[in-house]
Amino acid sequence: MNASPISAILLAVVCLSLPACNLHRDEHHEEAHQIVATNPRATTVTLTQQYVCQIHSQRHIPVRALESGYLEAIKVREGQQVKEGDPLFKVIPVLYQKKADAEVAEAKVKEMELSYAKNMYRQNVVSKNEVLLLEAKLLKARAAADLANAELNFATVKAPFDGIIDRLHHQQGSLVEDGEILTTLSDNSVMWGYFNVPEKRYLEYMTNLQQQNNLKIELLLANGKKFDQLGKMEWDGALWKAGAIEADFNNETGNISFRADFPNPQRLLRNGQTGTVLISRVENDAIVIPQRATFEVLTKRYVYVIDDENVAHQREIAIDNELEDVFVIKSGVGVNDKIVLEGIRQVREGDKVEYEERKPEEVAANLKYHAE
Repeated sequence: MNASPISAILLAVVCLSLPACNLHRDEHHEEAHQIVATNPRATTVTLTQQYVCQIHSQRHIPVRALESGYLEAIKVREGQQVKEGDPLFKVIPVLYQKKADAEVAEAKVKEMELSYAKNMYRQNVVSKNEVLLLEAKLLKARAAADLANAELNFATVKAPFDGIIDRLHHQQGSLVEDGEILTTLSDNSVMWGYFNVPEKRYLEYMTNLQQQNNLKIELLLANGKKFDQLGKMEWDGALWKAGAIEADFNNETGNISFRADFPNPQRLLRNGQTGTVLISRVENDAIVIPQRATFEVLTKRYVYVIDDENVAHQREIAIDNELEDVFVIKSGVGVNDKIVLEGIRQVREGDKVEYEERKPEEVAANLKYHAE
């Protein structure tokens, strides 16, 4: 026999009142997150700016043949270090060799003619003027011979400075033309790191020229390790002491080129490498706050400041620099302000809040989260 509709309804009500029948109710007891407050901290921080750089040798030149001819000897190997004046290549300039031989022979002929004319002059056979004329011809012949030998010496290519030999473009026996590149020579004793600086940073460097000696300039290599030599941005001119090497800004990028010099005693750095220049400076009594104590609204950064009556007020801050887990504050809050560190999402403008206070030193020792 089927149950009546009224009986079914009563049965359902009784079932719902029993714990065993309450199968689809989920009870969510969520405790309110406790609000934690702290103070901004005045401390010494190291501020670092990073710039991608191109590394170049202080001297990097193509070595060219000075005369045409066949390569008679190659006295260096690829990658070899050479000293200034070391012979690198020797070219056989056939025409210049023959020219030098002819000029030297002509000079000897003039010497013999002059010697004969002097004997004739002592015998009163020729005049003094004829002897003087032959002397002048001898000087001219010797000058021509010296010039021919100088041209012949151009066949030996020597290193103009200490450096490292690059790839050889020709082998022994190759026919080379006057001015043809034989190899490249790099002076890697000091390397130049070129990098672009935005206008804002350029103005900071120029405004604080007296503090440039306090800058620490490092080079981060492609393998993630720092180069073992510190760089410098110094030269004779006031502008160069700030590092700038160009007179104009790039209108497309808004940047200006800088150069840092790095000693390279072990010759680890080579021309054409890339790296990252790290420019660090120490700032004393900088105001810092944890990043997670801030929040962002329409590209502006804010904190909640708690007044003497425990009322929270939203306040805009200006950030000078961003470090790991903390912001360096340019303006907006000071060490005497009390700011909300945790529970920011529970706070609204004008709320009266209850909070737990933590010392800035304790907060700094446990930083590991970024801003919400």
